[in-house]
Amino acid sequence: MNGIIIIKYTQEGVMAVSYNRLWKLLIDRKMSKADLRKASGVAPNTMTKLRRDEEVTLTVLGKICSTLNVDYGDIMEYIDERDDEEHNPGRKGASCD
Repeated sequence: MNGIIIIKYTQEGVMAVSYNRLWKLLIDRKMSKADLRKASGVAPNTMTKLRRDEEVTLTVLGKICSTLNVDYGDIMEYIDERDDEEHNPGRKGASCD
């Protein structure tokens, strides 16, 4: 599950978000994760949550977007695990079990 966190489990399936776009953006801008943390004022434990693919608040994402002058879609991507399973049958995805 590199770069994917589970944000909600519904009867319809698992919804997840990938922060790979954020990490790629930092590479393109030659900015370290530590530089982003300091510039955005995000707490070290929150950056750890991002690196560990754990939930963070929209407030945190807003600080990051403001610092990088980007929109939410530039740093994260919605992944519908149901669609992924339909396109890749048999692939083991994220689960809440």
